[in-house]
Amino acid sequence: MMTTMPADLLGGHLDALGAAVATGRLPDRAALDGYRAAGTRAAELGVPLRALVDAALAAGEKLDSAVVVPALRRAVSALMEGYEQAQLSAIRGEEEARREFVDDLLLGRAERLAERAEHFGLRLAESYAVAVARGLSPDSGELGRIERDLVARFGSHNVLVAVRDGLLVCVAPATLPAALGEFTHHVRTRFPPGWRIGTGRPQRGPGGVVASYREAAGALDLADRLGLRLDVVKAADLLVFPVLLRDRAAMEDLVTSVLSPLTRARGGHEPLLETLEAIFASHGNQTAAARRLGISPRAVTYRLERIRRLTGFSPDDPTQRFTLETAVLGARLLEWPWS
Repeated sequence: MMTTMPADLLGGHLDALGAAVATGRLPDRAALDGYRAAGTRAAELGVPLRALVDAALAAGEKLDSAVVVPALRRAVSALMEGYEQAQLSAIRGEEEARREFVDDLLLGRAERLAERAEHFGLRLAESYAVAVARGLSPDSGELGRIERDLVARFGSHNVLVAVRDGLLVCVAPATLPAALGEFTHHVRTRFPPGWRIGTGRPQRGPGGVVASYREAAGALDLADRLGLRLDVVKAADLLVFPVLLRDRAAMEDLVTSVLSPLTRARGGHEPLLETLEAIFASHGNQTAAARRLGISPRAVTYRLERIRRLTGFSPDDPTQRFTLETAVLGARLLEWPWS
């Protein structure tokens, strides 16, 4: 940043003050526009605001008149206004460039990507992991604070925080797994319940950032479809589900064959599916499953017996348990029953 001012930056300032002393009139609109332009130019040149104001005040010290103070006040105010407007314009330009870069990065558009990435602190030859948070209202002003906190801890060349498709996105090197943990901590402490975070696996290069971002967003979608209650969903923990969905016809056949008898149950299939999910989540512990469901252990036992009688499958049998669990997961993923 520049520390000295061009000699002509405040050219005419002393004459303007002299005219104010001679006539008793404060600087007019044209003079104030000139001060604003000077303030804008100073910001663009990197002149510190304090140095600009000091120079303007120093000129006034050479004149001894009651009108100098109000004239100086107007002049300095116009200088600061021009300076601040230039800074705001620069910030808006930087934010727009950042939005364009994030869009290009997460969509895999490679035009000058590596060069632009260096400007925002990313070295795309490395491996990166992406976390996305949903349900935050990320335009609330917290975005900037979260990024500043992460940069303060991990350095400006290690994290990128941005908003994309309504998601708060954090990109961090695979060598700094704590960065995504810190991101999660900030989301947890700064936002009310209702948020959920998905994390992708570390991937190398620009294409890796895209893949990790898609995994993270996909993890959120899978968590919704599966009815998971987790606040943080890791794509690495859900790798089996894309495999299950790869042969959709086979999965549909499994779901129909195993679960369609439940549609004939009094009260519908949903309470029985929820009971199976609670049993699987509780590792077969019926008391724990009852607590999850808010019903008595006896009611859980009754429902499991109905499931066994209707389907012929019991979660107590290891092989049948696997078939039942896969069928229930497939039902959630494929939004069964189908009309």
